[in-house]
Amino acid sequence: MERIQLTPRVNWQQQFDQIGFHFHSLGDVYWDESVCYRFSATEIDTIEEATWKLHELCLKAVDHVITTGAFQQFALPDWFIEYLVASWEADEPSLYGRFDLSYDGTQPPKLLEYNSDTPTSLIEASIAQWNWQRQVFPEQDQFNLLHEKLIARWKQIKKQLDSPILYFACVAENPEDAGNVDYLRDTAMQAGIECRHIYIEDIGWSASELCFVDLENNIISALFKLYPWEWMANEKFGPLLPAARMACIEPAWKTLLSSKAILPILWKLNPGHPNLLPCYTEGASIQLPYVKKPIYSREGENVEIHDGENIIVQPGSYGAEGYVYQAYSPLPDFQGNFPVIGSWIVGDDAAGMGIRENHQRITTNTSRFVPHYFN
Repeated sequence: MERIQLTPRVNWQQQFDQIGFHFHSLGDVYWDESVCYRFSATEIDTIEEATWKLHELCLKAVDHVITTGAFQQFALPDWFIEYLVASWEADEPSLYGRFDLSYDGTQPPKLLEYNSDTPTSLIEASIAQWNWQRQVFPEQDQFNLLHEKLIARWKQIKKQLDSPILYFACVAENPEDAGNVDYLRDTAMQAGIECRHIYIEDIGWSASELCFVDLENNIISALFKLYPWEWMANEKFGPLLPAARMACIEPAWKTLLSSKAILPILWKLNPGHPNLLPCYTEGASIQLPYVKKPIYSREGENVEIHDGENIIVQPGSYGAEGYVYQAYSPLPDFQGNFPVIGSWIVGDDAAGMGIRENHQRITTNTSRFVPHYFN
């Protein structure tokens, strides 16, 4: 694993605009091709294998939670727990997820958290860095089968959808979310699914038909939403979800995996697993150094690193539902740059990876996306 300095392509912004990656320069520098990471084929195999194993462990953890009724630490309403259990028992299909890993090329990759419900940085990891690699390192390879596997997975999901139309939704005025949703809608269309766009704020409720509707009062029978389940569960119209009988992607059972409350359960079920870190629901159970994480949070907000000498805090508005305490696995340090591996699962397949890099040890919404290749 090596960090390499490069000269950016002259017209990379225009190329990305043409392929639909429009938020490449959010916060001044988001996509950063002045550097890249080089991996060996063995290191890529290690990341891919860890992703497979973690996916299997996560599915077993969901089954454990549901079988034993261990829902208390997830801080979810009772009605929603029944709803997510029903989605698991109905085997409602999952499209994708992203495991965030600490990996230095030497020690086994360690799971930091699982972005299971609303993972982003997808268009960057898929077509953007593929575009970069084909031009900058055309003789090399990249861990990136995302585009092909997404289309294949949509074809499988299409067979399970009762509705001929799938709506794609995100919040309005968020270019990053819109870019990811537009890309996913395009892959679904390539799989032969009829797709429509709607903003979350524009979804309505028909009291007479007991269903959610679009702006023209058409019934929404199937919805892909880039909007967290825990938010939906606690909003005014959330309790109407069971009555609506609306197929959702990601399914409600993915809420359990998107919560960091799953991390102590994974460790309890698999103590000492080489791809897991010790994690507990009580701070008294863990030794320094450790990381304190809200069970629900986004973009690193309210994460605290306690290393025995300092406490590094990322401010935010999360933490009301509680915290978990995870052993600290320092990110590799490349001259003050700290990369996190985002390894993707599509359906049940490891599908590729992206790298987010920051000058601080907590990855946030201002972290840069840096491409990779391997040989």
